[in-house]
Amino acid sequence: MPIQPGLSSQPAVGHQQDAARERFAWLALLPLLSTGLYYVLPLHLQHDIAIQFLPQALAALGLTIWAGHNQAPGRRLGLASGQIGQGFRWGLITGLLLGGLNVSVILYLVPLLGGDIAFLRQTPHAQIPTMLMLPWFILFVAGLVELLFRGFLLGRLLALLSGGPPPSRGPGAALAIGLSALVFSFDPFMVVTFKHLHWIAVSDGLVWGIIWARLRNLYATIIAHAVEVVIMYSVLKVVLS
Repeated sequence: MPIQPGLSSQPAVGHQQDAARERFAWLALLPLLSTGLYYVLPLHLQHDIAIQFLPQALAALGLTIWAGHNQAPGRRLGLASGQIGQGFRWGLITGLLLGGLNVSVILYLVPLLGGDIAFLRQTPHAQIPTMLMLPWFILFVAGLVELLFRGFLLGRLLALLSGGPPPSRGPGAALAIGLSALVFSFDPFMVVTFKHLHWIAVSDGLVWGIIWARLRNLYATIIAHAVEVVIMYSVLKVVLS
């Protein structure tokens, strides 16, 4: 999705100066490395639920330590109060588009290619009461996931690869966005839960990563994530019930 140049695609000067002094950005490597190491573990260890959540736990730990050693962590994560309106607009549009696209892929393209979608009835998400899922649990999970994978992981990778203020475009930004999308899609719990459908998260991660890198607005990716999942959950709940 193209980002209009007029929208705050570049951080303010004060934010750039803060980003240049960023400390402990290397903590973002912990979830990246633990995700990769998961796939070399013996199969019986890969089925351990604690090990499946280890990358996310390390991301949360890294975020906590990083936030305690940097000024204005909320602004660095893309959570400035003045960004809420912009985030809602971009998030709503992106979520509606991705939700419609991914529902079509799951319901039509995946079965056409011989893929199974019936297993979605047995996922942990399908077992949670609908009144709890819509929208509260979905919004909670979207906020937590975006905080870890876009605000922390992507933002810190951008800082590491640039050696200074996180860039919004260029080779370093492209590499950081790609890595964060892959870590998100290959998160152990994601793969175990959604099996072959976890590949859809690659395109989601790329789109959300581009939006975050250009706007530095985590509200946008949280809303986009939540709206997309609400659409997918609602449609698939009806179709598969």
